[in-house]
Amino acid sequence: MSSLNTYELLSLAKNIKAWGKVLGFQQVGICDVNLEQHESHLQSWLDKGYAGEMNYMVEHGMKRARPAELMPGTMRVISVRMDYLPPNAKFAHTLKNKKQAYISRYALGRDYHKLLRSRLKKLGEKIKTECEQLNFRPFVDSAPVLEHAIAEKAGIGWTGKHSLTINKEAGSWFFLGELFVDIALPVDQPVEENCGSCKACITICPTQAIVEPYVVDARRCISYLTIEQKGAIPEQYRALIGNRVYGCDDCQLICPWNRYANITAEADFHPRQKLMSQELIDLFAWDESTFLKNTEGSAIRRIGFERWQRNLAVGLGNAPYSLEIVSTLQSALSHTTDLVKEHIQWALKQHKNKATNEEKNR
Repeated sequence: MSSLNTYELLSLAKNIKAWGKVLGFQQVGICDVNLEQHESHLQSWLDKGYAGEMNYMVEHGMKRARPAELMPGTMRVISVRMDYLPPNAKFAHTLKNKKQAYISRYALGRDYHKLLRSRLKKLGEKIKTECEQLNFRPFVDSAPVLEHAIAEKAGIGWTGKHSLTINKEAGSWFFLGELFVDIALPVDQPVEENCGSCKACITICPTQAIVEPYVVDARRCISYLTIEQKGAIPEQYRALIGNRVYGCDDCQLICPWNRYANITAEADFHPRQKLMSQELIDLFAWDESTFLKNTEGSAIRRIGFERWQRNLAVGLGNAPYSLEIVSTLQSALSHTTDLVKEHIQWALKQHKNKATNEEKNR
Protein backbone atom coordinates (compact mmCIF):
# COMPACT_ATOMS: atom_id res chain seq x y z
CA MET A 1 0.00 0.00 0.00
CA SER A 2 1.15 3.54 -0.81
CA SER A 3 2.30 5.99 1.87
CA LEU A 4 1.59 8.99 -0.36
CA ASN A 5 -0.27 11.88 1.23
CA THR A 6 -3.44 13.46 -0.18
CA TYR A 7 -1.61 16.11 -2.19
CA GLU A 8 0.77 13.54 -3.67
CA LEU A 9 -2.14 11.26 -4.63
CA LEU A 10 -3.92 14.15 -6.35
CA SER A 11 -0.75 14.98 -8.25
CA LEU A 12 -0.24 11.32 -9.19
CA ALA A 13 -3.82 11.00 -10.51
CA LYS A 14 -3.26 14.05 -12.70
CA ASN A 15 -0.02 12.56 -13.99
CA ILE A 16 -1.67 9.18 -14.68
CA LYS A 17 -4.18 10.87 -16.98
CA ALA A 18 -1.41 12.72 -18.80
CA TRP A 19 0.68 9.55 -19.18
CA GLY A 20 -2.39 7.71 -20.45
CA LYS A 21 -2.85 10.29 -23.22
CA VAL A 22 0.80 9.91 -24.23
CA LEU A 23 0.29 6.13 -24.43
CA GLY A 24 -2.59 6.60 -26.87
CA PHE A 25 -5.64 6.47 -24.61
CA GLN A 26 -8.20 9.15 -25.42
CA GLN A 27 -9.56 9.19 -21.89
CA VAL A 28 -8.55 7.96 -18.43
CA GLY A 29 -10.85 7.78 -15.42
CA ILE A 30 -10.54 6.45 -11.87
CA CYS A 31 -13.14 4.80 -9.64
CA ASP A 32 -13.37 2.89 -6.37
CA VAL A 33 -14.13 -0.84 -6.24
CA ASN A 34 -17.67 -0.74 -4.86
CA LEU A 35 -19.87 -2.19 -7.60
CA GLU A 36 -22.55 -3.60 -5.30
CA GLN A 37 -25.34 -1.77 -7.14
CA HIS A 38 -24.63 -3.94 -10.21
CA GLU A 39 -24.73 -7.30 -8.44
CA SER A 40 -28.51 -7.83 -8.52
CA HIS A 41 -28.68 -6.86 -12.20
CA LEU A 42 -25.82 -9.25 -13.02
CA GLN A 43 -27.38 -12.09 -11.02
CA SER A 44 -30.76 -11.57 -12.68
CA TRP A 45 -29.12 -11.62 -16.13
CA LEU A 46 -27.31 -14.87 -15.30
CA ASP A 47 -30.41 -16.47 -13.76
CA LYS A 48 -32.41 -15.83 -16.94
CA GLY A 49 -29.82 -17.71 -18.99
CA TYR A 50 -28.95 -14.64 -21.06
CA ALA A 51 -25.26 -15.60 -21.02
CA GLY A 52 -25.95 -18.53 -23.33
CA GLU A 53 -22.89 -20.75 -23.81
CA MET A 54 -20.59 -18.22 -22.14
CA ASN A 55 -20.07 -20.49 -19.13
CA TYR A 56 -17.20 -18.34 -17.87
CA MET A 57 -19.78 -15.66 -17.05
CA VAL A 58 -21.58 -18.06 -14.72
CA GLU A 59 -18.44 -19.68 -13.28
CA HIS A 60 -17.03 -16.41 -12.00
CA GLY A 61 -20.41 -15.22 -10.69
CA MET A 62 -20.21 -12.12 -8.51
CA LYS A 63 -16.43 -11.88 -8.81
CA ARG A 64 -17.12 -9.62 -11.81
CA ALA A 65 -18.61 -7.06 -9.45
CA ARG A 66 -15.90 -7.44 -6.80
CA PRO A 67 -12.52 -6.27 -8.14
CA ALA A 68 -10.74 -6.92 -4.83
CA GLU A 69 -11.56 -10.64 -5.17
CA LEU A 70 -9.83 -10.68 -8.54
CA MET A 71 -6.72 -8.88 -7.29
CA PRO A 72 -6.54 -8.83 -3.49
CA GLY A 73 -5.76 -5.40 -2.16
CA THR A 74 -7.29 -3.51 -5.10
CA MET A 75 -8.45 -0.07 -3.99
CA ARG A 76 -9.00 1.69 -7.32
CA VAL A 77 -9.61 0.83 -10.95
CA ILE A 78 -8.15 3.02 -13.68
CA SER A 79 -10.47 2.81 -16.71
CA VAL A 80 -9.19 3.79 -20.16
CA ARG A 81 -10.79 4.44 -23.53
CA MET A 82 -9.15 3.96 -26.93
CA ASP A 83 -11.04 4.96 -30.09
CA TYR A 84 -11.06 2.50 -32.99
CA LEU A 85 -13.23 4.09 -35.70
CA PRO A 86 -11.20 3.85 -38.94
CA PRO A 87 -11.20 6.57 -41.61
CA ASN A 88 -13.21 6.37 -44.85
CA ALA A 89 -14.92 3.11 -43.92
CA LYS A 90 -18.23 2.67 -45.78
CA PHE A 91 -19.76 0.21 -43.34
CA ALA A 92 -23.40 1.00 -44.05
CA HIS A 93 -22.72 0.46 -47.76
CA THR A 94 -21.21 -2.98 -47.08
CA LEU A 95 -24.14 -3.94 -44.86
CA LYS A 96 -26.59 -3.10 -47.65
CA ASN A 97 -24.66 -5.08 -50.27
CA LYS A 98 -25.89 -8.62 -49.57
CA LYS A 99 -23.14 -10.14 -51.73
CA GLN A 100 -20.45 -8.73 -49.46
CA ALA A 101 -19.39 -9.91 -46.01
CA TYR A 102 -20.01 -7.52 -43.13
CA ILE A 103 -17.41 -7.77 -40.38
CA SER A 104 -17.78 -5.75 -37.19
CA ARG A 105 -15.71 -2.56 -37.23
CA TYR A 106 -13.61 -3.51 -34.23
CA ALA A 107 -12.38 -6.73 -35.87
CA LEU A 108 -11.16 -5.38 -39.20
CA GLY A 109 -7.74 -4.33 -37.87
CA ARG A 110 -5.30 -5.81 -35.41
CA ASP A 111 -6.60 -7.66 -32.34
CA TYR A 112 -7.03 -4.95 -29.72
CA HIS A 113 -6.45 -7.19 -26.68
CA LYS A 114 -2.65 -7.30 -26.88
CA LEU A 115 -2.28 -3.65 -27.88
CA LEU A 116 -4.38 -2.30 -25.01
CA ARG A 117 -2.90 -4.68 -22.46
CA SER A 118 0.62 -3.67 -23.47
CA ARG A 119 -0.21 0.02 -23.09
CA LEU A 120 -1.90 -0.58 -19.73
CA LYS A 121 1.15 -2.47 -18.50
CA LYS A 122 3.35 0.47 -19.52
CA LEU A 123 1.02 2.79 -17.63
CA GLY A 124 1.29 0.60 -14.53
CA GLU A 125 5.08 0.55 -14.80
CA LYS A 126 5.12 4.34 -15.15
CA ILE A 127 3.01 4.74 -12.01
CA LYS A 128 5.38 2.40 -10.19
CA THR A 129 8.30 4.77 -10.82
CA GLU A 130 6.46 7.24 -8.57
CA CYS A 131 5.03 4.70 -6.14
CA GLU A 132 7.46 1.82 -5.66
CA GLN A 133 5.17 -0.31 -3.48
CA LEU A 134 2.44 -0.32 -6.15
CA ASN A 135 0.82 -3.58 -7.20
CA PHE A 136 -1.13 -3.46 -10.45
CA ARG A 137 -2.80 -5.74 -12.97
CA PRO A 138 -4.11 -4.86 -16.45
CA PHE A 139 -7.31 -6.32 -17.91
CA VAL A 140 -8.71 -6.22 -21.45
CA ASP A 141 -11.64 -8.64 -21.85
CA SER A 142 -9.42 -11.26 -20.22
CA ALA A 143 -11.05 -11.83 -16.84
CA PRO A 144 -14.35 -11.38 -14.99
CA VAL A 145 -14.46 -7.59 -15.05
CA LEU A 146 -17.59 -5.42 -15.38
CA GLU A 147 -15.85 -3.06 -17.79
CA HIS A 148 -18.90 -0.98 -18.69
CA ALA A 149 -19.96 -0.53 -15.06
CA ILE A 150 -16.40 0.51 -14.21
CA ALA A 151 -16.21 2.90 -17.17
CA GLU A 152 -19.50 4.45 -16.08
CA LYS A 153 -18.32 4.91 -12.49
CA ALA A 154 -14.98 6.33 -13.66
CA GLY A 155 -16.70 8.99 -15.78
CA ILE A 156 -15.73 7.56 -19.18
CA GLY A 157 -19.37 7.62 -20.28
CA TRP A 158 -22.80 6.25 -19.47
CA THR A 159 -24.23 2.82 -20.21
CA GLY A 160 -26.56 2.98 -23.19
CA LYS A 161 -29.74 0.95 -23.66
CA HIS A 162 -27.72 -1.47 -25.81
CA SER A 163 -25.50 -2.05 -22.70
CA LEU A 164 -22.41 -0.44 -24.29
CA THR A 165 -20.64 2.67 -22.98
CA ILE A 166 -21.47 5.96 -24.71
CA ASN A 167 -19.40 9.14 -24.46
CA LYS A 168 -20.95 12.53 -25.28
CA GLU A 169 -17.91 13.66 -27.27
CA ALA A 170 -16.89 10.31 -28.77
CA GLY A 171 -19.94 8.10 -29.26
CA SER A 172 -19.30 4.41 -28.59
CA TRP A 173 -16.69 3.30 -31.14
CA PHE A 174 -13.96 2.67 -28.57
CA PHE A 175 -12.30 -0.14 -26.63
CA LEU A 176 -12.15 -0.23 -22.85
CA GLY A 177 -9.36 -1.47 -20.59
CA GLU A 178 -8.77 -1.53 -16.86
CA LEU A 179 -5.77 -1.26 -14.56
CA PHE A 180 -6.35 -2.51 -11.02
CA VAL A 181 -4.15 -0.73 -8.45
CA ASP A 182 -3.75 -0.89 -4.67
CA ILE A 183 -3.43 2.82 -3.97
CA ALA A 184 -6.22 5.18 -2.86
CA LEU A 185 -6.18 7.59 -5.79
CA PRO A 186 -8.86 10.33 -5.90
CA VAL A 187 -11.85 9.16 -7.93
CA ASP A 188 -13.76 10.73 -10.81
CA GLN A 189 -17.50 11.32 -10.92
CA PRO A 190 -19.94 9.51 -13.24
CA VAL A 191 -21.42 11.51 -16.10
CA GLU A 192 -25.11 12.11 -16.67
CA GLU A 193 -27.05 9.49 -18.63
CA ASN A 194 -28.04 10.95 -22.00
CA CYS A 195 -30.10 8.36 -23.88
CA GLY A 196 -33.35 10.01 -22.86
CA SER A 197 -36.40 8.49 -24.57
CA CYS A 198 -34.39 7.25 -27.59
CA LYS A 199 -34.95 3.56 -28.39
CA ALA A 200 -33.23 3.43 -31.78
CA CYS A 201 -30.85 0.63 -30.76
CA ILE A 202 -33.70 -1.50 -29.43
CA THR A 203 -35.78 -1.00 -32.56
CA ILE A 204 -32.98 -1.63 -35.08
CA CYS A 205 -31.67 -4.89 -33.57
CA PRO A 206 -32.30 -7.54 -36.27
CA THR A 207 -32.98 -10.32 -33.74
CA GLN A 208 -34.55 -8.15 -31.02
CA ALA A 209 -31.75 -9.18 -28.66
CA ILE A 210 -32.18 -6.05 -26.50
CA VAL A 211 -35.10 -7.51 -24.58
CA GLU A 212 -35.52 -4.39 -22.45
CA PRO A 213 -33.49 -1.20 -22.00
CA TYR A 214 -29.96 -2.07 -20.79
CA VAL A 215 -30.59 -5.84 -21.01
CA VAL A 216 -29.24 -7.97 -23.88
CA ASP A 217 -30.14 -11.63 -24.29
CA ALA A 218 -26.82 -12.85 -25.70
CA ARG A 219 -28.49 -15.95 -27.13
CA ARG A 220 -30.28 -13.73 -29.66
CA CYS A 221 -27.41 -11.31 -30.32
CA ILE A 222 -25.73 -11.66 -33.73
CA SER A 223 -22.32 -10.91 -32.22
CA TYR A 224 -22.82 -13.85 -29.85
CA LEU A 225 -24.26 -16.13 -32.55
CA THR A 226 -21.39 -15.53 -34.98
CA ILE A 227 -18.54 -15.44 -32.43
CA GLU A 228 -19.39 -17.18 -29.15
CA GLN A 229 -21.84 -19.84 -30.37
CA LYS A 230 -19.79 -22.97 -30.92
CA GLY A 231 -22.37 -25.26 -32.51
CA ALA A 232 -25.11 -24.70 -35.05
CA ILE A 233 -26.70 -21.27 -35.28
CA PRO A 234 -30.40 -21.68 -34.39
CA GLU A 235 -32.38 -21.72 -37.62
CA GLN A 236 -34.79 -18.98 -36.56
CA TYR A 237 -31.94 -16.45 -36.55
CA ARG A 238 -30.12 -17.41 -39.76
CA ALA A 239 -32.13 -15.27 -42.17
CA LEU A 240 -32.00 -12.35 -39.71
CA ILE A 241 -28.19 -12.48 -39.64
CA GLY A 242 -28.08 -11.37 -43.26
CA ASN A 243 -24.49 -10.83 -44.46
CA ARG A 244 -23.02 -10.29 -40.97
CA VAL A 245 -20.31 -12.95 -40.75
CA TYR A 246 -18.44 -11.71 -37.67
CA GLY A 247 -20.23 -9.58 -35.14
CA CYS A 248 -22.87 -6.89 -35.61
CA ASP A 249 -22.77 -3.10 -35.29
CA ASP A 250 -26.40 -2.18 -35.97
CA CYS A 251 -27.09 -0.81 -32.49
CA GLN A 252 -24.04 1.44 -32.76
CA LEU A 253 -24.59 2.44 -36.40
CA ILE A 254 -28.03 3.79 -35.50
CA CYS A 255 -26.97 5.56 -32.28
CA PRO A 256 -27.25 9.37 -32.73
CA TRP A 257 -24.29 9.93 -30.39
CA ASN A 258 -21.96 8.28 -32.89
CA ARG A 259 -22.14 11.33 -35.13
CA TYR A 260 -19.54 12.68 -32.70
CA ALA A 261 -17.28 9.61 -32.88
CA ASN A 262 -13.59 10.29 -33.45
CA ILE A 263 -11.37 8.71 -36.10
CA THR A 264 -8.72 6.51 -34.50
CA ALA A 265 -5.08 7.58 -34.46
CA GLU A 266 -3.98 3.93 -34.25
CA ALA A 267 -2.87 2.59 -37.64
CA ASP A 268 -3.24 -0.96 -36.25
CA PHE A 269 -7.00 -0.45 -36.09
CA HIS A 270 -7.33 0.49 -39.75
CA PRO A 271 -9.16 -2.15 -41.85
CA ARG A 272 -7.23 -4.87 -43.64
CA GLN A 273 -8.09 -4.83 -47.31
CA LYS A 274 -8.41 -8.63 -47.39
CA LEU A 275 -11.27 -8.37 -44.90
CA MET A 276 -12.98 -5.09 -45.74
CA SER A 277 -16.02 -5.22 -48.08
CA GLN A 278 -15.06 -8.56 -49.59
CA GLU A 279 -17.42 -10.78 -51.56
CA LEU A 280 -18.90 -13.58 -49.46
CA ILE A 281 -18.10 -16.12 -52.15
CA ASP A 282 -14.43 -15.06 -52.27
CA LEU A 283 -14.02 -15.45 -48.50
CA PHE A 284 -15.77 -18.83 -48.61
CA ALA A 285 -13.18 -19.98 -51.15
CA TRP A 286 -10.36 -19.61 -48.61
CA ASP A 287 -8.88 -22.86 -47.34
CA GLU A 288 -7.79 -23.11 -43.71
CA SER A 289 -4.19 -22.06 -44.35
CA THR A 290 -5.40 -18.95 -46.22
CA PHE A 291 -7.79 -18.16 -43.37
CA LEU A 292 -4.99 -18.44 -40.81
CA LYS A 293 -2.65 -16.31 -42.92
CA ASN A 294 -5.19 -13.55 -43.60
CA THR A 295 -6.41 -13.39 -39.99
CA GLU A 296 -3.00 -13.47 -38.34
CA GLY A 297 -3.02 -10.97 -35.46
CA SER A 298 -6.79 -10.49 -35.90
CA ALA A 299 -9.58 -11.12 -33.40
CA ILE A 300 -11.37 -13.08 -36.13
CA ARG A 301 -8.92 -15.95 -35.81
CA ARG A 302 -10.32 -16.85 -32.39
CA ILE A 303 -13.48 -18.43 -33.90
CA GLY A 304 -11.45 -20.81 -36.08
CA PHE A 305 -11.91 -21.88 -39.68
CA GLU A 306 -14.97 -24.07 -39.12
CA ARG A 307 -17.11 -21.35 -37.54
CA TRP A 308 -15.82 -18.86 -40.14
CA GLN A 309 -17.17 -21.14 -42.90
CA ARG A 310 -20.38 -21.72 -40.95
CA ASN A 311 -21.00 -17.99 -40.79
CA LEU A 312 -20.15 -17.47 -44.46
CA ALA A 313 -22.53 -20.28 -45.45
CA VAL A 314 -25.33 -18.42 -43.66
CA GLY A 315 -24.33 -15.19 -45.41
CA LEU A 316 -24.33 -16.94 -48.80
CA GLY A 317 -27.76 -18.37 -48.04
CA ASN A 318 -29.02 -14.83 -47.48
CA ALA A 319 -27.38 -13.43 -50.63
CA PRO A 320 -29.39 -12.82 -53.82
CA TYR A 321 -29.98 -15.92 -55.93
CA SER A 322 -26.88 -16.90 -57.89
CA LEU A 323 -25.97 -20.03 -59.85
CA GLU A 324 -22.34 -19.41 -58.90
CA ILE A 325 -23.21 -19.44 -55.20
CA VAL A 326 -25.29 -22.59 -55.57
CA SER A 327 -22.48 -24.35 -57.45
CA THR A 328 -19.88 -23.24 -54.88
CA LEU A 329 -21.99 -24.43 -51.95
CA GLN A 330 -22.72 -27.78 -53.59
CA SER A 331 -19.02 -28.35 -54.31
CA ALA A 332 -18.11 -27.65 -50.68
CA LEU A 333 -20.49 -30.30 -49.32
CA SER A 334 -18.08 -33.14 -50.04
CA HIS A 335 -15.10 -31.77 -48.13
CA THR A 336 -16.32 -29.97 -45.02
CA THR A 337 -17.41 -30.73 -41.47
CA ASP A 338 -20.90 -31.75 -40.36
CA LEU A 339 -21.41 -28.36 -38.72
CA VAL A 340 -20.63 -26.43 -41.90
CA LYS A 341 -22.54 -28.95 -44.01
CA GLU A 342 -25.72 -28.28 -42.02
CA HIS A 343 -25.50 -24.56 -42.77
CA ILE A 344 -24.63 -25.15 -46.44
CA GLN A 345 -27.72 -27.32 -46.83
CA TRP A 346 -29.80 -24.57 -45.24
CA ALA A 347 -28.26 -22.02 -47.61
CA LEU A 348 -29.00 -24.22 -50.65
CA LYS A 349 -32.61 -24.50 -49.52
CA GLN A 350 -32.83 -20.69 -49.40
CA HIS A 351 -31.55 -20.42 -52.95
CA LYS A 352 -33.95 -23.10 -54.16
CA ASN A 353 -36.82 -21.05 -52.71
CA LYS A 354 -35.46 -17.88 -54.35
CA ALA A 355 -35.19 -19.62 -57.72
CA THR A 356 -38.79 -20.85 -57.41
CA ASN A 357 -40.01 -17.35 -56.55
CA GLU A 358 -38.10 -15.83 -59.46
CA GLU A 359 -39.69 -18.35 -61.79
CA LYS A 360 -43.16 -17.53 -60.49
CA ASN A 361 -42.60 -13.80 -60.98
CA ARG A 362 -41.56 -14.09 -64.61
